[in-house]
Amino acid sequence: MPAQPEGDPAPSDGALPASAVARAADRTLSLYVHVPFCAVRCGYCDFNTYTMEQLGDGVSRDDYHRDAAAEVRFARSVLDAAGAPPRALHSVFFGGGTPTLLPARELANMLGQARQSFGLAPDAEVTVEANPDSVTAETFDVLAEAGVTRVSFGMQSAVPHVLRVLERTHTPANVPRAVGWAKERGLGTSVDLIYGTPGESVADWRTSLEAALEMDSDHVSAYSLIIEDGTKLAAQMRRGEVPRVDPDDQAEKYTLADAMLREAGFEWYEVSNWSRDAHGRSALENRSAHNLAYWRNQDWWGIGPGAHSHSDGVRWWNLKHPLPYTNKVRQGVSPAAGRETLDAQTRYVEDVMLGIRIRDGLETAQLQPEGRKAVAGLIADGWLDGAAAVRGTAVLTDAGRLMADAVTRRLLDW
Repeated sequence: MPAQPEGDPAPSDGALPASAVARAADRTLSLYVHVPFCAVRCGYCDFNTYTMEQLGDGVSRDDYHRDAAAEVRFARSVLDAAGAPPRALHSVFFGGGTPTLLPARELANMLGQARQSFGLAPDAEVTVEANPDSVTAETFDVLAEAGVTRVSFGMQSAVPHVLRVLERTHTPANVPRAVGWAKERGLGTSVDLIYGTPGESVADWRTSLEAALEMDSDHVSAYSLIIEDGTKLAAQMRRGEVPRVDPDDQAEKYTLADAMLREAGFEWYEVSNWSRDAHGRSALENRSAHNLAYWRNQDWWGIGPGAHSHSDGVRWWNLKHPLPYTNKVRQGVSPAAGRETLDAQTRYVEDVMLGIRIRDGLETAQLQPEGRKAVAGLIADGWLDGAAAVRGTAVLTDAGRLMADAVTRRLLDW
């Protein structure tokens, strides 16, 4: 797992500077709840997750929902003390790890605490990530009754040998069954895929896309495999046990995904995410509101070990391991390990890096002079939409989505 970022010491009472809440009335507030437990740790994963064997003594999954609920209450007290106006939650996202390793009733209890502490906006999106092997039909009965609106399923691939390389242990046949259970209860569904796994052919990738489309979901995420230092898969690559990721192969697979998804009625709204009109909701309504809050640099509070939070340019992150996290929460003090206040240039860089990835694009007027000068060349290269630029927005073309990082560097004059 990656080391935590360096930063300033975080105050034990969690106190926020006035600048962090000065514009709160004009900003949405979301809640991320990190569930750090997994049955098996996948070889490509560098998230802050633990199997029960890794946790050791002193940490119990059975108590986690109470500790997370305590941090939710703490979050509300900190925002109140800072003078932030009351804000109903724009979105809630249970991620991990594997949230569905916890009993559905415990997820419902945590959501209930969020509702009690903050309230939910009338159109609030509430998402739970799910492993297809750790749910039953009754799971979705409980989640739907609790107010969950959306389930994100970690499918990754439909091809057994690809799943073995990723060390994903779910049974492929369980994915459509679980998606069907969620849809039967009126829940929105997303299917998450990974492409570019060593040994995955284009035909394998097409098979996974076809399987995902057969599930009649309203949202698909397709992410290129990124090999992070410190993961088991990175070590296997260094030893030559598996081939390295091929960027050209990934580009071909991204293009295939976009073509197949578009043919099936999906439209991209972020470089790696597509939604469509389905099940009585528009493509706009089927976008991930929670992830869009990240990409638009809104405010969110991260609950749980290693979770990150952000409030209008102030960012902080919790202690990574569940044991010290739990000890802090039970003492009634902040579990934050550190924090930082972003300067204007850092905030600008992040706005460009995130904003260029979404279909809504960036207002060219917000770009610094070097960025505005770069727009004409990017249009000539076919990477930015000329008509959108005339209307004052920098929007990636289909070709530009493949070059999003290069576009960002040029807009930032790097």
